[in-house]
Amino acid sequence: MAKFELIALPYAPEALEPVISRETIGFHHGKHLAGYVNNLNALLPGSGFENMTLQEIVCKATGGILNNAGQILNHELYFSQFISPVGTRRGASAEPIAHRGASAEPTERRGALAEAIVRDFGSLEAFKEAFQNAGATLFGSGWVWLSADKGGRLVITQEPNAANPVQRGLKPLLTFDVWEHAYYLDYQNRRPDHLAALWQIIDWEVIEQRYQQSY
Repeated sequence: MAKFELIALPYAPEALEPVISRETIGFHHGKHLAGYVNNLNALLPGSGFENMTLQEIVCKATGGILNNAGQILNHELYFSQFISPVGTRRGASAEPIAHRGASAEPTERRGALAEAIVRDFGSLEAFKEAFQNAGATLFGSGWVWLSADKGGRLVITQEPNAANPVQRGLKPLLTFDVWEHAYYLDYQNRRPDHLAALWQIIDWEVIEQRYQQSY
């Protein structure tokens, strides 16, 4: 039995259109990510990593095992952070906000991400600009990440190829994939346009939950 399995998407393949097309989802999730899962499962027997979690493998492995495990971890975080542009999931927040009114969340936790963004970047718009610029200027293939350190401070990092912020001791919160297979069918060489459009489908409640789990 395979140790790792291809994650099921929490939305229909066409749900992210027009930001990400059904065709791109089909190739990106059904071909590229599936390939990484199959490759890793084939490489694990006899490697010494058979009983480790994905994050443990990413922090300890090298070569093909690291590359495939890293891409699985990256893509699982990537695909699970999106919501349909029409807001099909009840309660989803379009952007991080400091106060949400009535909520089941403890008061001291409500709006923690929004407050951290303002504290560490000045404003949400300043953060978006810096994040998009980091994604647009990353040479070659890779990922741009928003992560939290152990004290809850936010940082933006550029990670080449299959790298992940967990290798730096950070908690990954939000990521944009800048491998060409993530956007070329829809945007061709217009990577900045792709990055700008992705804000329309970010499920900020997911990012907030990840942040709250980081400290």
